[in-house]
Amino acid sequence: MSEMTDVERRLRVIVADDQAAVREPLAAVLGLSEDIDVVAVAANGREVLTAAAAGPVDVVLMDLRMPEMDGIEATRRLGEEHPEVAVVVLTTFADDDSILGALGAGARGYLTKNAGRLDITRAIRAAAAGQSVLDREVQDRLVATVRVKPPAPGPALPEDLTPREREVLALIGRGLPNRGIAEKLFISEATVKTHINNLFAKAAI
Repeated sequence: MSEMTDVERRLRVIVADDQAAVREPLAAVLGLSEDIDVVAVAANGREVLTAAAAGPVDVVLMDLRMPEMDGIEATRRLGEEHPEVAVVVLTTFADDDSILGALGAGARGYLTKNAGRLDITRAIRAAAAGQSVLDREVQDRLVATVRVKPPAPGPALPEDLTPREREVLALIGRGLPNRGIAEKLFISEATVKTHINNLFAKAAI
């Protein structure tokens, strides 16, 4: 049975990037997918919020460095005003501050602009289904951040990883998707997502 049987309607997507030479071709390419409708394009975070308010919207493909309102602030505002909208970051930046800032603001996915069309469409579908999606470079950065993070001064913070979180982290580092991690550990995908969210929270402390 085709995976498309799980898609009851086309996913409504906003493409946000401050460069027209990026957002317009990207929107056109995504529009070729049989299950994706690009309902708006935006040059900054304010335009994203305006388009989301006009809705309905399922996913925002969000650049980070934009004028007037950047992608991190727009992601945070979307979480407050339109929590049903998932955010997948698509950016050239893969530094710790950008990754942790975006994930801490509520982004469900983080891709660099090296990602191909199939990677992007797969991330959009996964985010719309409530899954977290990180490309390999971002996974490696997250793994390194958690491993080398020094103890915080003062009172102890709840940053120690549980044995299960360490198992999930190791499988993320091997590039397994949520479903693959669930099958490997004999747990549900919802439980995997909970562990990943906990990892994000601990890495962002």
